[in-house]
Amino acid sequence: MASLVSKISLTRLFSRIRAPSIAYTLCTATETRTQKLERIADQLLDLNKLEKHDYSILFRHKMGLNRYGPAVSGLGSGSSSSGPGAAAADTKVEEKTIFDVKLDKFDAAAKIKVIKEIRSFTDLGLKEAKELVEKAPAVVKKGVTKDEANAIIEKLKAIGATAVLE
Repeated sequence: MASLVSKISLTRLFSRIRAPSIAYTLCTATETRTQKLERIADQLLDLNKLEKHDYSILFRHKMGLNRYGPAVSGLGSGSSSSGPGAAAADTKVEEKTIFDVKLDKFDAAAKIKVIKEIRSFTDLGLKEAKELVEKAPAVVKKGVTKDEANAIIEKLKAIGATAVLE
C-alpha cells in the first residue's frame, strides 16, 4: 500500500493548515521557550479534525517516521556521515536479550523424563506437557534470559533431548 504522504502533496497539506504561523513563525527574542510552546499548542488545538489529521501526517513525514515500518534515518537531514563508518553503524544489530527455548528432538526411551523436566520449568499440566513433547520440534519456553535458557537446555541435554535457542 502506498504511503499517504506520496498520495497527498506536501504543498496541499500546508495549504490546509489554517494557522500558517505554525510552519513559518520564528521565535522572537522576547518570546521565551515556554511561551513559544504554549503558543504552538494553542494553535494546534484550534485546528479542526481534518487539519489535525493532515498535520499528523506532515509531522510524521518531517520526523522521518513511516506508519508501516521503522523510522527512516537521515530523511531531509544535512548530516555528513556518509563514509564507511556510517554504513557500519547502520548495519549494527542490537544484541538479543530475550530468547525462546525450542525442543528439537528427544530419545524415545527418555520421553517420560523429558515430559517431567518440561513440567518442572513450565506451568503445564501432564496432558499439555505430553502433547508439547509429542509435537516436537516446538517452543517449550518463551521470553527467557540467556542464562535461564542455557540452564534449561543443559537440563534437557542431560536427559537425552536436543534443544536450541531461538
